[in-house]
Amino acid sequence: MIAVYLSPLYLLLCAYVFYRLQTWLERCLPYLGKKRIRIPVAAAYTLVAFSILAAFLLEPTPAKRLLKQFSNTWLGVLLYALLVIGLADLLRLVLKRLSFRGKGRLFSRGGHMAAGAVCILCVCGLSAAGIVSADQIRVTDYELYVDKEAAGFRELKIVLVADLHLGYSIGVRHMEQMVRLINEQEPDLVVMAGDIFDNEYEALEDSEALARVLGGIQSQYGVYACYGNHDIREKVLAGFTFSGSGEKASDPRMDAFLEEAGIRLLREEGVLIRDAFYLYGRPDYGRPGRGIRERRSPGEITAGMDLSKPVIVIDHQPRELQELADAGVDIDLCGHTHDGQTFPGNLTARLFWENICGYLQKDSMHNIVTSGVGVFGPDMRLGTRSEICVITVGFR
Repeated sequence: MIAVYLSPLYLLLCAYVFYRLQTWLERCLPYLGKKRIRIPVAAAYTLVAFSILAAFLLEPTPAKRLLKQFSNTWLGVLLYALLVIGLADLLRLVLKRLSFRGKGRLFSRGGHMAAGAVCILCVCGLSAAGIVSADQIRVTDYELYVDKEAAGFRELKIVLVADLHLGYSIGVRHMEQMVRLINEQEPDLVVMAGDIFDNEYEALEDSEALARVLGGIQSQYGVYACYGNHDIREKVLAGFTFSGSGEKASDPRMDAFLEEAGIRLLREEGVLIRDAFYLYGRPDYGRPGRGIRERRSPGEITAGMDLSKPVIVIDHQPRELQELADAGVDIDLCGHTHDGQTFPGNLTARLFWENICGYLQKDSMHNIVTSGVGVFGPDMRLGTRSEICVITVGFR
């Protein structure tokens, strides 16, 4: 219900952007200030602002998909409009109190028109760059060494992916790009560290086609996954979930989808692969779902393992890092953070995570957090990258 309480703030911010835009347009073309023009423009802008709510309320249809994609893009545009216009207004307030040559020209009608044009170009440029960046998946390489023997292995190549967010924003084309990049690495093992879905199974573009694409992942020892906080059945409005009073659990169709795609889901369970190393999948920290009310502690995870063998954990959120290291885990692979996804989130999110993205060593344990393949909310990435991580692990 947080979205309901924040809705007045959202409307206020939308009104602020509209006011500044309308003021600039009237300076450029005075006739736009006439009532017969202003009212239709305001009505059109209102429809754009409420597209988020309309997309939330519609039943799953092709029209809803288009509206959802539009409203997600609008969220990103609004973010950068607020940043650019806010900075421009702050700069204007400062400059008004200063004396300098050319001040009169700067605050003239022509200066106002030029400043507004620069702001619009900045917003369009930032938004376009974010859309293009989100659509391009890159490869990030890591090399690790685990001082243990893994029977029959001198080296293991793992591909880590996370945060696919299959749904209204991420579909078949994006997954085809991801699978092609994975297969080019010729991995021994592929792991998916949660948020495979974007809450609503109905949001999948084409579930059968997506399952076929993901089923094309080529991995010597299989594809394994754990669930994240969005791999449960909930409706989402502007990034906030509405779960109601029901159990926070995955849609049974999600589980069936993974099975059809040849992806083995590890839900609070581990496997010993070729009697050489352990792979353990943890349920999500905040939404374990599936009847798991409290997930096992790191110590409980490794209690029955032969710790002379390497232990690899996939966990959606990068939490309990020191506890995992103390429990004898060698590699902890995570996602969730998106590295903040869009500027300035990539700066502010660092305040909340010990390792928001990339590599961190805790004692002898290696922790890698990927920024993810897909997006959540705005269909943009700025200052971050969509990626798959190729991790080459050497053993004793």
